[in-house]
This record gives sequence, C-alpha cells and structure tokens, in this order.
Amino acid sequence: MLNLLMARHGQSVWNADGRWQGQADPPLSDLGRAQARDAALNAGSFDAIVASDLERALHTATIISEATGVGPVLIDPRLKERHVGEYEGLTVDQIEQKFPGQLEARHFPPGWEPTEQFVRRTLEALDGIVEHTNGSGDVLAISHGGVIYALERHLGIEHERIANLWGRWFHHDGKWRLGERVQLADDDIAVESQDIL
Repeated sequence: MLNLLMARHGQSVWNADGRWQGQADPPLSDLGRAQARDAALNAGSFDAIVASDLERALHTATIISEATGVGPVLIDPRLKERHVGEYEGLTVDQIEQKFPGQLEARHFPPGWEPTEQFVRRTLEALDGIVEHTNGSGDVLAISHGGVIYALERHLGIEHERIANLWGRWFHHDGKWRLGERVQLADDDIAVESQDIL
C-alpha cells in the first residue's frame, strides 16, 4: 500500500500579506522557513519526498529533505496550485473592489483554471507517484491548499481550510482513500533571529 501525506507548503510572503497566489511564485517568509524546519522534526520517516515546482513548495520540501536525509526531492509541476486568473496577487478586499460580489457568488475571473482540469492534473500527479513507488511505501508531497481541497472534494469531503504545513494522508491500495489531517508545524513557532535580514 502507498501512504501519501500531501502537505501544504510553509507560509509565503504573500500568505503573510493575505494575497491570492495561484501559480505566482512568491518565496517563503521567515516564518515559512521556520515552519519547514519544524515539520522536518515532526513529519516522521518517508521513502521519498515530492514537491510542486513553485518556490514556496519546493523550498519547503528542500528544507525537509536536507534535515531528514531523504532525497533528492522529486519535482512534479502537476502538483502546483490552481491558476486563479485575475485574482492572482490580490487580497480579498482588492478582489471585492475590482470584482464586486463575484467571489461570494463563486463567479471566477478570466484565467481561472476549471475545476475538472485542475482535478484531472492533480490525479495524474498522484498516478505518477504510484508509478514511481510501485504502489508502496510512505511518501511526503509538499503542495498547496487548493490541491488538497481538490483531492478531498473528489473523495467526498467538503472544503475546510487548511493551514500552512498541515496535511492530509491519502492511502492507495488500488484506489485512493482519505486518511486523517495532521499538523506538521507548531502554530506558535518562533522565528529564529538568523532568519531576520
């Protein structure tokens, strides 16, 4: 059986600012790097680490890989976040100003990646992990909140927000099954002075 822990990356500078990221590529914040180091201590042991090619996910995975000695990190662009079109880089208030009522009504802007396409590429990435591992072992995948939500909805769970460096176990024994959500980094982690520039 394959046990896959799909985790959201550490905090990015745009997370800290409350900006929608989509496929934009802001770096981790100081807190995000500290969260990744904490996650390396709490995540347990894995046979492989896979990551989205977006900086915030890849950097998180690299920190964990270097701390645990599991690597190199395998990169799969299909694990990247949904493209959010013209919402990219905007805060919720800015979205409301530019697109009044659209977010609440779930009417999405030009460039928004359709759900069917997003789910299809995410499942293709999971198929790739199954193939790479021959369907067995324990794998950590560092990805994005939207990827986790898409997989949860596909497997019958309604949306519930997931924080940075929380994750969801997915188990594969011929088909995918949901496991539990887990917290990999302390919510109140202190940022070490070496991270402050």
